[in-house]
Formats: sequence, C-alpha cells, structure tokens
Amino acid sequence: MNTFIQNFLKDEDGAVTVDWVVLTAAVVGLGIAGVTAVNNGIGTLAGSIGNEVGGITVDAPDNLGFTGAAATTGG
Repeated sequence: MNTFIQNFLKDEDGAVTVDWVVLTAAVVGLGIAGVTAVNNGIGTLAGSIGNEVGGITVDAPDNLGFTGAAATTGG
C-alpha cells in the first residue's frame, strides 16, 4: 500500500491532463470572445450599409433622357 501511494504522488500524468484542459478552455474562450466581437461589428456595419443603400434612388432610363432602342438595349 505504501508503494502505491508513493507511485501515485510521483505520477504526473494527471497534472499534464489538467494543464491541457485549462489551455483548451482558454483557447475556446478566446475564440468565443473573438467571434462575438466580430459578429457585433458585422451587424453594425451591415446596418450602416443598409441605411446608406436604402436612401439611394435610381432613375429609370426614360427619366435620364434616353429614348428608343438605346434605352432598352444599352446601345
């Protein structure tokens, strides 16, 4: 029994596993934080672009002075 306890105290496999679990959790946490930050920025940017594009009006070709075949064929 004494040998078992000594071997258990010297064994470092469990400590290495804990290190990897902590490192993996940190990487996952940073990834989630990065995705959240980018997602918020993209939503704001898309809203701004939508507002700008939504305010633009496009005139029909006949309102621009084109008549006849040039207005429909582009020639």
